[in-house]
Amino acid sequence: MSSPIIDCPEVVGKTIRSLKLHATNCDSVEIMIEFTDGTSFSSAYESRAVHKAALIRTGVGTPEVLKTYTD
Repeated sequence: MSSPIIDCPEVVGKTIRSLKLHATNCDSVEIMIEFTDGTSFSSAYESRAVHKAALIRTGVGTPEVLKTYTD
């Protein structure tokens, strides 16, 4: 599954003063871009574990999902 592209036209043409990467913990990273006009752009990536489970009936062909269990 692809994610939609997020366009940020407000930062087009700005001059970058600094770019910093912050590893806030083992599951996230923040990108901070500071511009010369005093504004900043912040973007964060967070990763998390997801547990999925299902009760299925197997046999010939595609397995049949009887019940799904989610977080």
